[in-house]
Amino acid sequence: MAGTTLVAGSTGYIGRLLAERLAEEDGQVRCLARDPGKAADLGRRGCEVVAGDVLDPGSLEEPLSGVRVAYYLVHSMGRGASGDFAETDLEAARNFAVAAAAAGVERIVYLGGLGEGNSPHLQSRHRTAEALASTGIDLVYLRAAVVIGAGSESFRTIYWLVKRLPAMVTPRWTDTRTQPIGAADVVNALVASRGLARGGEIQIGGPDVTTYGGMMDEMARAMGKRPPLRVAVPLLTPKLSSLWLGLVTPVDVGVARPLIEGLSTETVVTDPAGMERLGLEPAPLSRAMRDAVAGMRSAS
Repeated sequence: MAGTTLVAGSTGYIGRLLAERLAEEDGQVRCLARDPGKAADLGRRGCEVVAGDVLDPGSLEEPLSGVRVAYYLVHSMGRGASGDFAETDLEAARNFAVAAAAAGVERIVYLGGLGEGNSPHLQSRHRTAEALASTGIDLVYLRAAVVIGAGSESFRTIYWLVKRLPAMVTPRWTDTRTQPIGAADVVNALVASRGLARGGEIQIGGPDVTTYGGMMDEMARAMGKRPPLRVAVPLLTPKLSSLWLGLVTPVDVGVARPLIEGLSTETVVTDPAGMERLGLEPAPLSRAMRDAVAGMRSAS
């Protein structure tokens, strides 16, 4: 689809990578930001940076004007959120869907999560997708498990655990199966979603199915370390797990707890047909992990 593309959530990790990529490819990229100053670097890369807040419907009219494809990469979990993040996310998605329909947007692309568990985090992602589709706009709903990249909160949690602890107590969720995917491949999937003939739900994941404990081992190898000794403690609750992470890692506890509550749910691709539609051939976990570790080291 030709025309202006909007990225809502452009100051987030994936949003920033996507905006930079789109600016390199076609240059007609508009970045929505509550604080445009935080997206100044995107402006220097050729993006049009505009002010807008998904919780303020009136602020969305002008940013969505002339937009054909809008990426929705917004979530309020953790930092900066007040009250119930799930309700906040739902309100924001509804506002965006109504404003996008009024502006004549033809497609919304949303990045959510894999898994059908009962955690508030996973349920919120699904409800957000439903809200974005509620006004009849064609929706591409990408669903991914753990994103392996230097700015991913899930990745950073595992990185700091492995970096700081040669041995650790671990709850049952470290044995949950998951199918992680590299950040570069997530961006590839987002970009390719613009050209699909129709929308729909698309599951994306890397070629390797592992566990969260297995990811820790792969992380250690990417860091040139011996995999940490893990001692299982089945009664370690999500609340206790998040508090423990707050003690040994710099990850925000407000972000960690909702994530951990979803880790008891398998996040494995059950329908690979969507990746075939996108022409996606993700990198193996070992390569994605090495790239992400290198990114963390260069940022420190």
